[in-house]
Amino acid sequence: MSLPRRAVLIGLLALTATALASARGHGHHSAEAGRFDYWLMSLSWSPSYCLTHPDDNVQCRRKGYGFVLHGLWPQYRNGFGPEHCATVVAPEEAVIQHALAFMPSRHLIEHEWETHGACSGLDPSGYFDLADRAFASVTIPPLLTTPRLPPSLSADAIVQAFAANNPGLGANMLSVVCRDGGTLTEVRVCLNRATLAPQACGGRVRNTCRAGSLTIPAAR
Repeated sequence: MSLPRRAVLIGLLALTATALASARGHGHHSAEAGRFDYWLMSLSWSPSYCLTHPDDNVQCRRKGYGFVLHGLWPQYRNGFGPEHCATVVAPEEAVIQHALAFMPSRHLIEHEWETHGACSGLDPSGYFDLADRAFASVTIPPLLTTPRLPPSLSADAIVQAFAANNPGLGANMLSVVCRDGGTLTEVRVCLNRATLAPQACGGRVRNTCRAGSLTIPAAR
């Protein structure tokens, strides 16, 4: 291949890679903080996490958690969201201690700030205060409030239970996420950027669970 043709090919490959990364809008270090459309709140089912992380003494070892806050993620309307925005600040110890009440993992708090919070346009204190309010704004259905026996529920039943216990929360405003299609790991709720009210989810937010009853470990 001649040098000019090789140079053109390399240029086209570079442009293609850049376009694909931009289209994904996911994990991009060039993302601009504060530019997004809505929030996606991820509620993690702690008993499932503890099955695969039994040595996590902070979150597991008979702590009895049900749903905990995994994260509050800026999202684009068409899918995904900005990540890893440039920042020179980190959560102070007082902020971390406050966040541990609803995100029982120092490592998770630091990770969520670096990955998502830095793209919120807020400082760490403001971001985790907002995350606290978002988490408190959603009522967990009684069947999923630290159950001592494994609940027998399908993904559809989980959606219906959340909708029944949260006025204004429709089935198109949340999704259920499973590991290997059958073990409950998360419920994700779409929230208005300004008011934290439930809203319709954007692109790429969908259920990943099989039909029928799911494996839902009891609180540990």
